[in-house]
Amino acid sequence: MASLSMDLLLCDARLGEPVLSPFTLILNEGELATVGLALLRSGIVSGPNDPVLARKGSFGVFGKRKDWDSPIYSGDRLELYSPLLIDPKTVRRKRANQNQDAKFQAAAAKRKARRL
Repeated sequence: MASLSMDLLLCDARLGEPVLSPFTLILNEGELATVGLALLRSGIVSGPNDPVLARKGSFGVFGKRKDWDSPIYSGDRLELYSPLLIDPKTVRRKRANQNQDAKFQAAAAKRKARRL
């Protein structure tokens, strides 16, 4: 039974500064190299429904979000991402509302200045 090994970089950015560590994924005959298999073999998770990486988009390869079954190749950098602290959609909505408020206040000041 032949085995194939792949050298990967594991970048864990879940807690503070990203930590890069080399990792060798050993594949048995007939196994496909996937992101999920690399996470299992590295000991980070115990399965696809593990609460450590349960949220969507918590891992990727070279900055691109990947699924559990996505293929991985030798030399890839497997990255683990920290959760977002603030929802970007909420921040954009809040900023847009602030800009609208500023426009309304400026228009009201112009109307008031014309009356005087």
